[in-house]
Amino acid sequence: MFTIDLLVRYIPMPLSVEKKEEAEAQALYNQILEAIKGSQTQIIELTCDQQTEKKIAVMSDQVAGVIISQKDGTSTGGKVPGFFAALNEK
Repeated sequence: MFTIDLLVRYIPMPLSVEKKEEAEAQALYNQILEAIKGSQTQIIELTCDQQTEKKIAVMSDQVAGVIISQKDGTSTGGKVPGFFAALNEK
């Protein structure tokens, strides 16, 4: 399982969705990057493979960052997903 976290302005915690396939997760990551780079504001719609009823829509000009990470089902400790965990790892 792959997790895509979005850091959105004025929202203190990242919004995240999960994708089963690496190719799908990478494609979504690239789609979000292109939307952020674009000069025109657009709506980014995300769906989650883990929780199929979960849907997220954000404006591209409000996304401050995006991260993709692999969720390893075999290990249970240590790493916390999200931007705050990445900041603490040194």
